[in-house]
Amino acid sequence: MKKAKMQSSVGILLAIVCSLVFLMLPAEAVAGAKVVAIEGMSYNVGFSLGDNLKSLVGKKVYVTLDSGKTLSGLVKEVGNHLIHLEKLDGQDFFDALIRIEEIGAIEAKFRDFQH
Repeated sequence: MKKAKMQSSVGILLAIVCSLVFLMLPAEAVAGAKVVAIEGMSYNVGFSLGDNLKSLVGKKVYVTLDSGKTLSGLVKEVGNHLIHLEKLDGQDFFDALIRIEEIGAIEAKFRDFQH
């Protein structure tokens, strides 16, 4: 009986130690990484929303419409009144054509980790 309790205690202790090691590994990897700006990514508040979108052609963006709906995809093309998003998240074979005046906000990734 004592031997069974001892083995059980050792097993539990090993499981806890292994769990802690695996939980700490990602934190150490991120701690060693440096956050850097992604080249060519910027907003210019002096420009229109359309002009800012033109600088993001080929980049992934999140577009929040005035209705509250958010779409995410790659900016393929920006015209005077419309934006063409391709490869929508969750709908890889779908594109969207959105009126720029219906966009309330855009989000894009400007920083990344450098290892």
